[in-house]
Amino acid sequence: MPLGPSSSALHIQNAKSTATSSQPRTPTLVTVHPVALFSILDHYLRRTDAQERVIGTLLGFRTDNEIEIRSSFAVLHSETAEQVAVDMEYHQTMYDLHHKVHPKETIVGWYSTGSNLNTYSALIQNFYTQETTPHQAIHLALNTGTEEDTQPGVQAYISSPVGVQPKPENCVFVPVPCELRFTPAERSGFDLLASASDSPTEPITDLEQLEAAIKTVSSMLDRVLAYVRSVLSGEVKGDAAIGRYLMDTLGASTEDLEKGGFNTALQDTLMVSYLANLVRSQAEISARLALATA
Repeated sequence: MPLGPSSSALHIQNAKSTATSSQPRTPTLVTVHPVALFSILDHYLRRTDAQERVIGTLLGFRTDNEIEIRSSFAVLHSETAEQVAVDMEYHQTMYDLHHKVHPKETIVGWYSTGSNLNTYSALIQNFYTQETTPHQAIHLALNTGTEEDTQPGVQAYISSPVGVQPKPENCVFVPVPCELRFTPAERSGFDLLASASDSPTEPITDLEQLEAAIKTVSSMLDRVLAYVRSVLSGEVKGDAAIGRYLMDTLGASTEDLEKGGFNTALQDTLMVSYLANLVRSQAEISARLALATA
């Protein structure tokens, strides 16, 4: 989508720095959730041939020493030899819509694809610093591996002004430790995607997912049982921390079974599978009746 002079874009060229004299503590760790990375990769795959890189807004939570990136959305922008333009109205509209769904998530920085940090990166960083004031904006650089002599990877940066009279385009990007973080639900989703990649033409049914989950739990129970037996027989020295962990886990599982949580979830899964098969059968019957009456 081209950004002309009459658009709502912000043309960042010689904007004055608005950094405050007292900055909060510098983050020591940036964690990224898979949903944010998937959104960035999807944006990169949908880019036009003329775009060398894409940018967007990062959202999440901020603590004293850590920034947790939960999600992201694309932002329209254009780069030429003379200037870089960011569509402020689009950015604000997207953030307002996201805020209605996730009111606790705030803007923590921005992302770009590729590993090239130039003057335009510094200008965009200055724009997002105004959005995250008084906190520092995080820049997440996602290398997709398409550049020569580069490997895919993610790196987080914060900016620091340089010079006697710092300008927005004069800054140095300082790396910050970055790691990928999974929640249990996200890990289950990744396992589902990995298993579906083996047979992309045949989606995994709910019953097959349940069967795989039961096999995994059964394997874990066998490992725990083998460990307990080896401790009781004296072959292995017992660990008090592992014992407390097993006791808490079994206690929680027993309580859940007593409340009927497992049975309820199993009945819901079976009901959904039954309704899906019923709808599929009705669709096939309707299609055949349509052919018969044609």
